[in-house]
Amino acid sequence: MAKESVKARQRKREKLVSQFAEKRAALKAAGEWAALDQLPKNSSKVRLKNRCQLTGRPKGYMCFFGISRVAFREMALSGKIPGVKKASW
Repeated sequence: MAKESVKARQRKREKLVSQFAEKRAALKAAGEWAALDQLPKNSSKVRLKNRCQLTGRPKGYMCFFGISRVAFREMALSGKIPGVKKASW
């Protein structure tokens, strides 16, 4: 499990990205590069990292579900994800 400070930092970045998204897009379209430099660096979308919503794990992230493979497996085996069952052949 990731440290709480790492998860909090990620939430802060997500908030900044959504807050400055329109302004950043308008400045890019206008070509105002000096004004773009004045915006907070963490408001850039490339600063975001895919992390599990439950545990904060950065590796093994499954985009479709938004969680890591470890959390996905636990939830699938306990029946918490509808439509997912263990394969057997």
